[in-house]
This record gives sequence, structure tokens and C-alpha cells, in this order.
Amino acid sequence: MTATATQSRPLHRSGSDRLIGGVCGGIAAWLGWNPTVVRLLYVLVSILSVAFPGIIVYILLWIVMPLGE
Repeated sequence: MTATATQSRPLHRSGSDRLIGGVCGGIAAWLGWNPTVVRLLYVLVSILSVAFPGIIVYILLWIVMPLGE
């Protein structure tokens, strides 16, 4: 998938593939990746950064990103 393909689709929360708020599912759909991979990477980065910033970023994205399909 090229960079122009991701730019043509808007970034939104996933309405169908969601565990908590649909943020990681929406990012995975936008990138064309598997949602499980995005979730695992997000958890890993959050743990390595002492979890606190990851939680705040997730909550902010949950509020800012519109709900998609």
C-alpha cells in the first residue's frame, strides 16, 4: 500500500473492529494492517514508555477521532 492510498482515506475509529474505543482498529484500517498487530505494538510502546503517556494518547485519540463504519 502506498502513502497516497492512506492519505485518501480519513482516519477514524473503527465501529466494527473495536475492543475498547476502536482507536487501534481505526489506525489499523487506515494503514491497511492487522488490528492485532497494531494493538500489540501500541501496548508494547506504552509499556516501554511507562504506560502513562500511552493511556493519555489513547484517551485523546478516542475523543478526537470520529467514529467510522
